[in-house]
Amino acid sequence: MNTVMNAYATCEETIQNGSKTFYKAFSLLPKQDRLAVYAIYTFCRFLDDAVDESETPKESLESFLEEFRLFRSGQSLKTPLWIALGDVFERYEMDETPFLELAEGMRWDIEKNRYQSLAETEQYSYYVASTVGLMLLPILAPGQPELRQSAIELGIAMQLTNILRDVGEDAKRGRIYLPKEWMDEYDVTSESLLVGTPSGDFVGLWEALALRAEYLYDAAAPSFDRYPKESRRALKVAALLYRGILDAARDNQYDVFTKRAYVSRWQKMKLLATI
Repeated sequence: MNTVMNAYATCEETIQNGSKTFYKAFSLLPKQDRLAVYAIYTFCRFLDDAVDESETPKESLESFLEEFRLFRSGQSLKTPLWIALGDVFERYEMDETPFLELAEGMRWDIEKNRYQSLAETEQYSYYVASTVGLMLLPILAPGQPELRQSAIELGIAMQLTNILRDVGEDAKRGRIYLPKEWMDEYDVTSESLLVGTPSGDFVGLWEALALRAEYLYDAAAPSFDRYPKESRRALKVAALLYRGILDAARDNQYDVFTKRAYVSRWQKMKLLATI
């Protein structure tokens, strides 16, 4: 048991270093659920790093997936991630499908760097974000599969928020997730984004996609009260703090090229007071 708790401690350190927003939100959960969230976050983080931090991303992705296949076949893997995740799969009714779909999103990042339509951008958002919500659903709301749709909507809203926050950072990697059809409508060229000086009505484009994200946040929100009390507040906090990134970018005058939008400690306190 001590080995399992040590593994969870490593996962907790990973989420602390990787996402203060998620760590703060899910620290409100009961301990056993909280630990399970830390393990799932670590899976997602390691999978993402296998693509973004590797000089051979295809090989790194396949290697990670092979470890997952060995893990699911019952082989004993002795690294903290697999020890902790093994405990999660024992304690909850987990479905491996969203874990594999997240890997498909990572594959898209290797093979694609442009998105033609909103539907394509949202399909990518499903793969890399909604899947995380589906992984967490058996922990946050066990036995309630009817909450799947709202988990999908919230995931897409959060990923659209990421896309809007990270336009400049993604462009430095040669990636543009904004829908090309919408860019054309607002006269924003790919070249201008890649050099960090957006052409056309960039603010109009940014706000149009932000409006879509806010619509999805609103669509998901009514389901939050159907979650158990223990996880309801954590979910509301996560959604509220993530949505707050949009207003933080607005406060930065839509400069998503030289500034990183984040919700300050004071703003977090004000937002949390509304729950």
